[in-house]
Amino acid sequence: MARLILSFMVLVSSGVAQGESQVMCQEAFAKTIAVQQIEYLRRAYARATDQIGLADDASVEAGRAVYRTIFAKDATFAVTGPETSPLSADGPDGWVDVVLGALGPMGPTQHLIGTQLVDIESITFDADCQVTDGRASMESYVQAWHDTTDEQVWLFIGTYLDEVVFTPGVGWQIKHMELRRVTGEMRSMAAAAS
Repeated sequence: MARLILSFMVLVSSGVAQGESQVMCQEAFAKTIAVQQIEYLRRAYARATDQIGLADDASVEAGRAVYRTIFAKDATFAVTGPETSPLSADGPDGWVDVVLGALGPMGPTQHLIGTQLVDIESITFDADCQVTDGRASMESYVQAWHDTTDEQVWLFIGTYLDEVVFTPGVGWQIKHMELRRVTGEMRSMAAAAS
């Protein structure tokens, strides 16, 4: 009888342990999904920025629509780093104005997002392992190629430093973005093509 009770206790405790590990495993999976969703904010930003840079009404509005989904309504923006003119803006529409003012006079651009590192600072799940609250930071490398009107390509190399929040019913959004210039150069179109 003692063996039967002991076997039952081992079976129940292993079931509890398995159940706990399954919940932990689901939370680990949910965190992985959250990281991917956060990374995609920056990727969508790159494409939207290139659209805004085209400077025609339809492209600007398409980029603005994306900005309004990836940035919080009260998001803040800053440009820092060597050889930059400090820029700042409030809200996604304010940043559209800055981007359009900077890129509109140029030709096409291509913003290439490289290494991305996401640090989930806090995350809360409901009973179904769905995110209900969270904060994260993200660092993303960028190489941005800008076709200027004087037959040159301006290469901007920098890092985006983002503070990201989760809002129920909305999802992950960037609350603060800093674009920090690292280096850059102007190249003639002939040098860029060869």
